[in-house]
Amino acid sequence: MTERPSPESLRDNLVRDLRLQATDDPDRFVGQNVLQPFGRVFGGQVLGQSLMAAGRTVEADRAPHSLHAYFLRPGDPEVPIEFSVERLRDGRSFSARRTHALQHGRPILSMIASFQLPDTGVEHADPMPDAPAPEDVPTTAEVLAGIDHPAAAYWSHERPMDIRNVDAPIFLRPARDRSPDSAVWLRTTAGLPDEPLLHAATLAFASDYSLLEAVLRRHGVAWSDPRLKIASLDHAMWFHRPARADDWLLYTHHSPSASNARGLVQGSMFDRTGRLVATVAQEGMVRLRED
Repeated sequence: MTERPSPESLRDNLVRDLRLQATDDPDRFVGQNVLQPFGRVFGGQVLGQSLMAAGRTVEADRAPHSLHAYFLRPGDPEVPIEFSVERLRDGRSFSARRTHALQHGRPILSMIASFQLPDTGVEHADPMPDAPAPEDVPTTAEVLAGIDHPAAAYWSHERPMDIRNVDAPIFLRPARDRSPDSAVWLRTTAGLPDEPLLHAATLAFASDYSLLEAVLRRHGVAWSDPRLKIASLDHAMWFHRPARADDWLLYTHHSPSASNARGLVQGSMFDRTGRLVATVAQEGMVRLRED
């Protein structure tokens, strides 16, 4: 029996991969890939690393407030990723950066991120919807207990995020209803250092895990459906308020539209006190092959 990684080792690997390696060029960094059994690089990993690279070139008192990214090519899990940052602007309150994630000399992701000094002004937010407490929601390991498959082992024990489906999971079978909504609780498997940029990068990392599930639920498709071909196309994220990625966050998803083999999903992240801490939008390719 293969020994399972500890929650602390999963956390340590995530922190190592997100922090990146410096190079002789202050605007270029190198990142390693988070291991997973699907033969490609996880898009959330590249999002988090690209945001971290951009943030490494900004004054520490400027926090990320938004990112807009396009996934351009599948990543090669056997090759490290080079991150090249372009300093677009440093104003009195805002800084803008463009990051290209490169493999084999070609970009696999292009991102523009903006950073801001803390400021005051008008404030409001949508309320957090009702949901059971994360302690009352089954873990992925409990849901997939007894399933002998590499993907089930990865989802259950090898991800650096503890993700719990509020709704009935659709790993193996479609949802009974055709709702375009879903929700998960998530946090890292162990505590993170008190580094605001690291927490923001971790939220970006985690934001790509479950979004497109809302499209699948709406159309009665399970993740294990052999006809399914799915991939993230673009991703936007706004950081409204500081949040810790190692404390429980409710991540809700709603898909307002799907057409032309693409599905759009909007996401909201709330902390346990009910604050809206981030908003996400993503369009993904969703194809059902007809053999």
